[in-house]
Amino acid sequence: MSVSEPSGRQSRPASGTVSELSITGMTCQGCARKAADAMRSVPGVAAATVDLESGRATVRWLASAQPSVESVIDSVRSAGYSAQARYGDVNASATGARSRFSGWRASVTVGLAAALPLALGEWVLDWHGRQWFAWVSFALALVAQVFCGARFYQGAWRQLRARSANMDTLVALGSSTAFGFSVWTLFSGSMGHLYFLESAAILTLISLGHWLEVRASQRAASTLRVLLNLSPRTARRISPGSAESLVPVRELVVGDLVLLKPGDQVPTDGEVVDGRSAVDESMLTGESAPVEKCPGSPLYGGTVNPERRLVMRVTETGEGTALARIIAAVERAQNSRARIQRIGDRVSSVFVPVVVVVALATGLWWGFAYETATQVATSLAEHLWPAVVPGGALAAAFIHAAAVLIVACPCAMGLATPTAIMAGANAAARRGILIRDGIALEKSGSITTVLFDKTGTLTQGRPVVTDVVDLRQEPDSMIRLEDIATGLAKPSDHPLSNAIARLHEDSPRQSTPNGQRTSPADRAVRLDWSNWREVRGCGVVAEQEGRTWRMGALPWLQNFGVSVAPAERFVVAAASSGATVLGVAVDAKLAGTLTLRDALKSDARVVIAKLMRQGKRVCMVTGDREAVAAAIAKSVGIDAENVFAEVAPDNKATIVRKLQEQGERVAFVGDGINDAPALEQANLGMAVSRSSDIAREAADIVLLRSDLGAVPEALGLARATLRAIKQNLFWAFFYNAMAVPLAALGFLSPILCAATMGLSDLLVIGNALRLNLCHHLLTSRGRFGWPGPRAGSKTGA
Repeated sequence: MSVSEPSGRQSRPASGTVSELSITGMTCQGCARKAADAMRSVPGVAAATVDLESGRATVRWLASAQPSVESVIDSVRSAGYSAQARYGDVNASATGARSRFSGWRASVTVGLAAALPLALGEWVLDWHGRQWFAWVSFALALVAQVFCGARFYQGAWRQLRARSANMDTLVALGSSTAFGFSVWTLFSGSMGHLYFLESAAILTLISLGHWLEVRASQRAASTLRVLLNLSPRTARRISPGSAESLVPVRELVVGDLVLLKPGDQVPTDGEVVDGRSAVDESMLTGESAPVEKCPGSPLYGGTVNPERRLVMRVTETGEGTALARIIAAVERAQNSRARIQRIGDRVSSVFVPVVVVVALATGLWWGFAYETATQVATSLAEHLWPAVVPGGALAAAFIHAAAVLIVACPCAMGLATPTAIMAGANAAARRGILIRDGIALEKSGSITTVLFDKTGTLTQGRPVVTDVVDLRQEPDSMIRLEDIATGLAKPSDHPLSNAIARLHEDSPRQSTPNGQRTSPADRAVRLDWSNWREVRGCGVVAEQEGRTWRMGALPWLQNFGVSVAPAERFVVAAASSGATVLGVAVDAKLAGTLTLRDALKSDARVVIAKLMRQGKRVCMVTGDREAVAAAIAKSVGIDAENVFAEVAPDNKATIVRKLQEQGERVAFVGDGINDAPALEQANLGMAVSRSSDIAREAADIVLLRSDLGAVPEALGLARATLRAIKQNLFWAFFYNAMAVPLAALGFLSPILCAATMGLSDLLVIGNALRLNLCHHLLTSRGRFGWPGPRAGSKTGA
């Protein structure tokens, strides 16, 4: 039941950035799609979704927009449907409670109650032709027309008022044709065949098809509903006096302290300020392993704290949370259009008028050339099956025209692309893969080369200092080389600098030229540095007590007259194992070296082998020296000619462009930190990122999981989705191209036409649903992958 605002009250958005409406007059997913498109055309609307069964529409506004529910309502009405503002809890389930006999289920129930006695009397008991059964048939068919046909007639009338036409128009015309002809025959006293059974069965079967379609479509859109229900409704806020109070999540503000007990769901984004625990983030990233959290660690709304007590400080609320951005990304993908969809859109725009013309031509042909039409049908029956030829030109004209109207299915073409995109986006999201839009799916199907960034993508992204070699000969120096290196590195945010800044924590071994190893001291020496600066892609430089210190790549140090000969043997040994060697120089003399290693991800070699088996060329780009890059490439199975070394971050896009100039269609896989130019330049950008970074607009696909297995999985899923789109479009065109002529020639009865029309929609949706059910997409957490809130888990209450 729609919920409307009492008269006299001004329409208002439900919660600032989200508005809800009740829409009536929709009969199929094609209607829901048309209504959603109308809402998205309103300026300021970021996304719009429509649930067909409940008639509920959710509109998300841009942050900078002034919400105007009245404009959305006007756009829906202009599309041929009725809309009213809805007020209530916008976080409620999109489906809501439904009566057992509401919607299409009620139409199917009443339709079967009318059609089954007619079929029994006509096909089994042979009552057809008896006067009393004719009047009973009229009464039962009239019930079906009034009760089951009401939604189709109303929808057709609304479309007519909007100067449009859709499947409701065809169903209303077809059913009315069969019913009207039978009424005229009955009341005129003619002895012709009555088609009351056909008129009732048409409405019943099509209603049954819509009911099944709604259920199938809800399964296709299930991930979004799971996401919308992940966040709890309440949270335990800690007041300044340390008192706990249960408050709605929407009342939380940045800076609030929230208590999380074992089993609680995290209400919004924040950071841990007290306690340690392992948090289950699988609902956001698809990774089943819990993530250890300690003071300073980030927390994401919707995740579960299963073990120990935590206190968190709120850092983001509402639309700024990671979960909200994931929901927006999934909605954007579901609502997007692929280029291939334009074919179906162009055909659908003229489909109904063309079918009406064909039906009219069919009626005229059978009405005025009955003998010729019968001869054609009889001759073709030798190659097909017996045609259904009513006895009489008038009956044949009406019934075959009605069959043409009923069998045509514009919805199949309208649903071919969006249902596949929706199912593919949902299946990907359950695996921690966010696909930007339908165009990204199309682009992924033609990728020939996959270019990996090394650091943070093929490797763990957390290098560790494994060796410190002090080459200084002056015995009077009391400052350890590791203390100097730590002081130089701390102001920088480069990954290698961060590793050196953690040098004391990681406790590397320290070497002297004679090969002796010592453990670092427990206390670092504090040094006063001046004129510190960083040379991007090279190193850092600073002054201390009148001396100039530099730390960075050895070739860069050579530019300042520093001889790196004393470090050659360390460089050769490190490069052979894929390690990186940085030099530390004082003035123009090499003071020592630091060896850093970034461990490869455990599945890197397997993933690259899998991509190669798929026929992809796999390349790697890195800023490391050639020897280091070659060693890493060899360890993961990348050919030497496909390695691009000593490439500055700003030049990664140039490498992508060079590959494209060679005719390659490139997918670039980066960590989403400094790879935006390359992600943008690539034919397909794939960002390996944590959930807090998902809003990167440069990437076509965002991988929330840290394992590289998501890369071939994402490409494979995208190819499967594109294949499903093409299969759906082929079926939609093939079905209509074959069914309409067969109905016009009398080879399909109106009842069979109704059944096949509904089956056409179900086949399109069912084919898309296979993307959700593929065995390789299932996770160990449950049959359909992405779990919802744990059974028995608390929701912050």
